[in-house]
Amino acid sequence: MTMTPVCPFVKANRPDDPSVKKNSEVQNKPVCPFAKAACSDDQNLNKKPESESKQEPDERASIPAKCPLGYDSQTFKLGPLSCMICQALLFECGKCAPCSHVFCKACISRFNDCPLCGADIEKIEDNPDLQKVVDRFIEGHARIKRPQSNSSHEEEEAGESKTVIYEDVSLERGSFLVQQAMRAFRASNIESAKSRLNLCAEDIREQLARMGNTSELCSQLGAVLGILGDCCRAAGDVSSAVTYFEESVGFLLKVSKDDLEVTHTLSVSLNKIGDLKYYAEDLEAARSYYLEALDVRKDTMNHQAAPSQILDVAVSLAKVADVDRNLGNKDAALDRFQEAIKLTESLKLTSDESGLEQKRLSVLEFLNAQLSNEESNPYS
Repeated sequence: MTMTPVCPFVKANRPDDPSVKKNSEVQNKPVCPFAKAACSDDQNLNKKPESESKQEPDERASIPAKCPLGYDSQTFKLGPLSCMICQALLFECGKCAPCSHVFCKACISRFNDCPLCGADIEKIEDNPDLQKVVDRFIEGHARIKRPQSNSSHEEEEAGESKTVIYEDVSLERGSFLVQQAMRAFRASNIESAKSRLNLCAEDIREQLARMGNTSELCSQLGAVLGILGDCCRAAGDVSSAVTYFEESVGFLLKVSKDDLEVTHTLSVSLNKIGDLKYYAEDLEAARSYYLEALDVRKDTMNHQAAPSQILDVAVSLAKVADVDRNLGNKDAALDRFQEAIKLTESLKLTSDESGLEQKRLSVLEFLNAQLSNEESNPYS
């Protein structure tokens, strides 16, 4: 059973997930720092004379700032800075000759004809100047520049420039980088995805150094590292994938187990390490990670037994049982398969949970097949 990584900045769903509609668009929509409204008056301006307290609020503090490169925070449209193939920010720009259309080099290298105009691609040239613009765009979204309103109009009349305050908005930048990384990842532009995720991880590490191991930062870094592990696994770099997953686990373990979403992400990372160890035929190590994931999921189920959590436990039981069977522990494998079947059969879902019902039936079919094999071949 494959699990999808969880976006650390948009609860429970990754950016561009088609299932994220009404609530997530309203509550969790990532915001472009350049699109933020200017800040409100500082604390000193709150101490106004009584004669001024009834006046209309100063409109100078509510003028929205716009991204100078045309970034649209509502749709993430980037125009000339995006690759038309992967729909993400350009990475290692490649310009087609002779038509001069620009794409990510990794994306366009799969084509013989230009996807935009159909012209034969004679060669792909580097475009470092445009790449520098893209890199400056990313760096610009690290902070937001905002004017500080003054309590007196005299300074403006005197022509004095306003103070500029830089506000740290790395969380919005993090959401933006993860969104771009997931677009690239889905288009198999792995190096682009890794580059954006590494920038995001660096931002969060800097905040951790300043603020300490807060639950929010640890959960975000744990999730980002987990997606980096997915990228390495997709690229066949098993060693790096295990390293990222293990580091992800380390940060997620620092978060309270009351956060059900984080504990689910933790169990997924543990299972992924177990899978990699399993495929490397290190069965004892695989069993250890599968058991740890099972313990996390059972503990979570004790707090709140949602249908999806019960299915997660059943899947973990099946993973441990499969390893037990391969290690020759037939009785233990049989017991775990039976426990998983009992859990899955006891799960009652409503008509509104049709998607989960399909998964339940799929898991149950798999478990019954495995149990049948065990019972028909007790000495195999």
